[in-house]
Amino acid sequence: MALNLKLDLPSGYEMPVLGFGTWQVAEEEIIPALDIALQAGYRHIDCAAYYQNEKAVGKVLKEWIDSGKVTREELFIVTKLPPTGNDANKVEKWLTESLENLQLDYLDMYLIHNPVGFEEVEGELYALDENGDVRLDMSTDHLALWAELERHVEAGSTRSIGVSNFNESQITRILDSCKIPVSNLQIELHVYFQQNDLVAFCKEKGIAVTAYSPLGSRGTVRLLGKTEILPDLLLNSTVQEIAKKHNRTCAQILLRHILQKGVAVIPKSQNPERIYENFDVLDWELDSEDVIELDNLDKGPEARICDFAAFFKGFERHPECPY
Repeated sequence: MALNLKLDLPSGYEMPVLGFGTWQVAEEEIIPALDIALQAGYRHIDCAAYYQNEKAVGKVLKEWIDSGKVTREELFIVTKLPPTGNDANKVEKWLTESLENLQLDYLDMYLIHNPVGFEEVEGELYALDENGDVRLDMSTDHLALWAELERHVEAGSTRSIGVSNFNESQITRILDSCKIPVSNLQIELHVYFQQNDLVAFCKEKGIAVTAYSPLGSRGTVRLLGKTEILPDLLLNSTVQEIAKKHNRTCAQILLRHILQKGVAVIPKSQNPERIYENFDVLDWELDSEDVIELDNLDKGPEARICDFAAFFKGFERHPECPY
């Protein structure tokens, strides 16, 4: 099947289906990794204020733009409003800070990183109470938040806006009242957790879907103690057999499987060889029988890796907890 290299967005812009992720990469490590990614051909770069490496990303982007190796128009830069910014009065501060750190005049996509709001405490990425629970802002208002994002589209600070980690009912609530529609939903999605119903809903509404952790985030699995439930996706025998059949890496098989469903992917790597390999998924395809075999590996919600209720004690008490 012919693969569309870009997804049409409701905003009228296009988003490259293959991007480069920057989560869990320290500032000193993202600089060489991003430089290699741009050399390999990545133009969609996924960032977040919460990742605490936007300044390093911005340094690389400025070097590439100033040297003429790439134009700003060729890039598609995404970043996200952190949970501590989930208040209409705080959006401008966080958006402005991200633009300054990334050394850009505008973003291509600005996402609400999480439907749950955290209290903002100066100097804290997230603050905890005396019991070790994350300090939640229970007044989170998605409609007011979205209206503020719309204002920044109109002001030219970002071309498109979207959400991350939202569920269907939360997205529907925004769609029922918005002036500017949701362009993108970014969610955890991989062969063990395919989120078919949510993807189908988004396609029906014209919302582009981006899969984060498309290779399974092995380090996070270990952190959460889910190694028995979620063994390494790259070691799955079905994936390995299909990789051998096509003379491809297991990572390439996993990425291509998602791409053939019309979903964008943002794999992350710091290994130069893997960065190039992960980009080499656009000009070949899986057979229909391969797709069926991979579809059958879906384990449903039990395979969720990025469980924020496990990361942040007390997260589930928030009225906007998406689970």
